[in-house]
Amino acid sequence: MWLQAIANACKVPGTFVSSLTESEVPEECEKQFSEDEELEQLINGQICFKVYPFSSEPSVPIPERRIILSGSFNPLHEGHFKLLEVATRICGNGYPCFELSAINADKPPLSISQIKDRVKQFEKVGKTVIISNQPYFYKKAELFPGSAFVIGADTAVRLINPKYYDGDYRKMLDILLGCKKTGSTFLVGGRNVDGVFKVLEDFEIPEELRDMFISIPPEEFRMDISSAEIRKKLAKMLLVSGNKPLNRRRNKDHTLSCICS
Repeated sequence: MWLQAIANACKVPGTFVSSLTESEVPEECEKQFSEDEELEQLINGQICFKVYPFSSEPSVPIPERRIILSGSFNPLHEGHFKLLEVATRICGNGYPCFELSAINADKPPLSISQIKDRVKQFEKVGKTVIISNQPYFYKKAELFPGSAFVIGADTAVRLINPKYYDGDYRKMLDILLGCKKTGSTFLVGGRNVDGVFKVLEDFEIPEELRDMFISIPPEEFRMDISSAEIRKKLAKMLLVSGNKPLNRRRNKDHTLSCICS
């Protein structure tokens, strides 16, 4: 009966013969959750991710391979669109989408209202976004095996830095080899690192991991812009104009998220 219930929930036809008596058969029920309830479950770890399929592209079968650009998107800007577009062209096939983690490795989790504000940005432009609760790429790789993750050089240098693995080089290698086993790859775009524009070739990638990293040529993508810089400019504009930022007692990210939405 449990198998029948699973088949029904998945909309899969199936007939099962059960030896249970009528009194032993559990009642079958299906519960619908609101968006806020699903996001609360995601933040609490009861579900792993939620997809907002806003893509305005014609309806076609979604390939198993995803091309994922992860970020905070506070705010979403033209550089994000261009980077994902170039990465998709390099990959050749796959379903392009954005991914935002509600859980941050070194900051408090996003609130439901913050998540919804950022999701609205994708709805306005018709782009699919996945909300997950995994801030680490090795966990994202487990959630979305076989995916191509689009990252900047600043993120790539942190990925291969033992400092972020308790200073243990072997631990770093084992974790990233685990990512490799899922079939995941990393497409790396150039970014400013400590004030200097860097590309993948500027870093020493461990030999065991080199085929997992793919460089995005700077002649195909280079945009010296970041969400942090946009937030600073917006804050400066507000100060110059004499307007007070919204919700000043809240953290800066939330304030500017409200303004940009």
